[in-house]
Amino acid sequence: MTTYRDLVTRADSAWLQHHVGAEVVRVLQALNSNGERSGGAIRDVFLSLQDPYQTLASASQRTSLFELLRQSEASALANALGLAGEPYGALANVRLIRGTDRFRLCCAFFGLPDEDRQEHVVSSPVEVVEARYALFPHQHRAVLSTIEALGSRSRRVVLHMPTGAGKTRMAMHVVCQHLVHHSRTVVVWLANSEELCDQASDEFIRAWSQLGNRPVELYRLWGTRQLDMASVKDGLLIGGFPKLYALARSSVPEVARLGDKTSLLVVDEAHQAIAPTYELIIQGLSARKLDMPVLGLTATPGRTWNDPEADRKLADFFARQKVTLHVEGYSDPVDFLVRQGFLASVNFRQLQHESAELTPAELAQIAGDLDVPAAVLRKLAADERRSVRIVREVADLLTRHHRVIVFATTVEHAKMLSAVLCARGHECRCVTGDTSESLRARSIEWFKEQSSAPRAIVNFGVLTTGFDAPRTSAALIARPTKSLVLYSQMVGRAIRGPKAGGNQSAEIVTVVDTATPGFGDLASAFTNWEDVW
Repeated sequence: MTTYRDLVTRADSAWLQHHVGAEVVRVLQALNSNGERSGGAIRDVFLSLQDPYQTLASASQRTSLFELLRQSEASALANALGLAGEPYGALANVRLIRGTDRFRLCCAFFGLPDEDRQEHVVSSPVEVVEARYALFPHQHRAVLSTIEALGSRSRRVVLHMPTGAGKTRMAMHVVCQHLVHHSRTVVVWLANSEELCDQASDEFIRAWSQLGNRPVELYRLWGTRQLDMASVKDGLLIGGFPKLYALARSSVPEVARLGDKTSLLVVDEAHQAIAPTYELIIQGLSARKLDMPVLGLTATPGRTWNDPEADRKLADFFARQKVTLHVEGYSDPVDFLVRQGFLASVNFRQLQHESAELTPAELAQIAGDLDVPAAVLRKLAADERRSVRIVREVADLLTRHHRVIVFATTVEHAKMLSAVLCARGHECRCVTGDTSESLRARSIEWFKEQSSAPRAIVNFGVLTTGFDAPRTSAALIARPTKSLVLYSQMVGRAIRGPKAGGNQSAEIVTVVDTATPGFGDLASAFTNWEDVW
């Protein structure tokens, strides 16, 4: 059988040039380094440009093509089409109309599939177009409610979602929609750690590349970065708390001028919003715009677990407007997120330890202070038996989990635990407030790497927020705390579910010292402040 491609291969350069056009030939010759004509290249152009079905349906193109047939092939084709007489003359005069049986027979002779049976599915009236920065339905509903609340009279709202449920991604949808609908404007994103600032920066780049409608600028103001406020004109400014607080103290007018350009303020870890230092920044930005929209993000919409007055003040700051998940058929959002695979199913365990003996004064201080005093933490960290149990527990977790995060009791405790784990042959890094920015970044990247070897990262006071390592499936919490907010943040580092790039199950081990308080339930932490809202 002679295929359509075989027939075209027989054509000489003159035939091919006539059918592809002189301009195409000239361009091909210009691109040819030796200046010679390339028959093979022209043939490929003809085959790519000319629809074979259209060629056979055109009387002039078809006649020219049939002249390339050998005598036996022309006779065979004429017989297949039921033509009498001299074959070349009969083929030159035949009528071939697309869709008829004779046209199909001609196509079949040249090895072309029946065009009526080609993949018409591509022209279906309905085609699903995937979104590259999509939200799950429950997230989409929450975003719509958040945008509605920001447009209300109070123009303030808290987006309250459990850690790992996608707060940052949802907030970026709000930010991007705001920038799309407001030209030449600035959104300020306030965060209290470099990790949170880095996370927001990366997320905005991903979001705007899919949702944006114009080039905008991303302004970074944290760490060692400096920024000329006069250059801030259109886009997202991500500000670290220390930088903006220093600016607010040194130059209130400059902060107010930034506020004049700002049309939306986002406060990450919104439970910090009423702290005096945060209030100074927020008041400075909104000094001349009292109706500036403010979006708060948090997994824990309260200041403490035992100070209702502070919690009421926080609720009042956001006009008691809070958007959260309400899913029919589920008693609480955490249960829904776990069952649907957005959060891991968590096994909470306690490592009970009879604490080092505390004095009556120390016990009284624990009872009276908002959190466990630093002196008590140092005493617990010095307890050798306690540290031995922690090391053994971490080693045991590393037999079942690829990534384990450890929250140590003090900075020195973190360094010691990491050194001991390394000495015992485990892959481990340590990150604390004393760690340089570059070493911290390298250690975190090392922990996130796609390596099959089990790895642990020990930290104190650094990785409670803004640390996104979805493969982490176990956490050991050796830092006693009375702060439900802090405890929830530590738990949240290890509970990403499979739909969020994490794990089906997770393990949280909390060291419970006999003289200090402890928590152990994520759902109760999430709903702790409902009464004040």
